[in-house]
Amino acid sequence: MPFFEPDSLRALVGDSAQGEQTLDLRAVSPDHAQSAVSQMLERSPSDGPTSAVIRIDPATATSGETLFLPIGRQLLEALKHGLVMRFHPLPEANGGGFYVELPGRPQHDETQHDETQYDETQYDETQYDETMP
Repeated sequence: MPFFEPDSLRALVGDSAQGEQTLDLRAVSPDHAQSAVSQMLERSPSDGPTSAVIRIDPATATSGETLFLPIGRQLLEALKHGLVMRFHPLPEANGGGFYVELPGRPQHDETQHDETQYDETQYDETQYDETMP
């Protein structure tokens, strides 16, 4: 098994504690946190894949229920629907939270329409016989 230095490994797989976006949900109510994650997923950039770090309060002996399970379940549902490419928990050294990779959405070209354009040059009346059933 090859041995990698931490810096070499980070160069290969990326630093999962840093994202292009950061959503800080520390000291936020569960309802507000889930709403903020939904907004982040809906507003995913249209220019291509991006990454985000969602920060939550880490669990302590006296913290009770944290946002880890509700946000984790929400991200899992988003993964099933294609709104998230992948996600994983942040390492403990970086506090609580998730590293999320978002697929982005292709930009819609306003010149293209869903309706088929009719091209008069391709229609030839001589090839159709009206007497055919």
